[in-house]
Amino acid sequence: MLRKVLERFRLKWKSYRHRFLPWIILNISKNEKTLRQVKGRCEDKLVADEEVSRNLLQLFRVLHSANRRVELGNFHSQVTGDNRRFLHDAMFQSLGFCIDRKPSTLPYAGTGVFVTRGVVHKGATVAMYPGTIYQAYEPILLQSIRNPFVFRCIDGVLIDGNDKGISKMVYKSCSGRDRIGPFVTSDTTWLTVTPQNPLAVGQYVNNCSNERPANVCYQEYDVPDTFPMEFRRYLPNVNYNPHSQRPLRCVVLVSLRDITAGEELFSNYYTFVH
Repeated sequence: MLRKVLERFRLKWKSYRHRFLPWIILNISKNEKTLRQVKGRCEDKLVADEEVSRNLLQLFRVLHSANRRVELGNFHSQVTGDNRRFLHDAMFQSLGFCIDRKPSTLPYAGTGVFVTRGVVHKGATVAMYPGTIYQAYEPILLQSIRNPFVFRCIDGVLIDGNDKGISKMVYKSCSGRDRIGPFVTSDTTWLTVTPQNPLAVGQYVNNCSNERPANVCYQEYDVPDTFPMEFRRYLPNVNYNPHSQRPLRCVVLVSLRDITAGEELFSNYYTFVH
């Protein structure tokens, strides 16, 4: 019994340690993981923000066109079976590939994200990191307890991508708060097993290793004011602070090379800014 408990703890720690700052500092000189280095936030972009917007809008237009045929209030209840296949068909039609969550090829990682259809070309927006956005000065202590899904941006902004527990409740509350009349300004379906935005699974992309190098990288993306209001309902992010004056922060995953069907996505949890 004790051996099983210790083994479960070992596997959890092996997965979580790459997000634990003291461990990272102590192991920074080791060559266990591939390190990603940039000279500053302005250089931490593989593609321009305009290209990210173009990729997202390609998908959102197809999804929005389909939503016109479905009563908005019942959309999520119908995203099963045929509609699940429809979402992936929409993704393939607009982007040329599909991704989905499946058991990872890493024995300790649990869930991973795979390309299931088509080819992802270098520089494509492959996935989005969903969650509640916290500015560097905002409290996140309770939400961060036993939470391996807190993503830290270069400027200290945090994104809580946990789809369970208190993190889930906070996100749903903030999303409902930010409605503008008939317009929904964020997506909550990423909290379910079938998000209506099929890109919103980036929090399940696992860390790379020397044996499995990264094929995608994180890129910060501030949603421009010109982003169409009717498409904001597919953005899987919401500000914790209702009075935030900053643009909505999103983090997307961009492909570092061509990725073919059957491959698992691997990102890099380490980015060193000089």
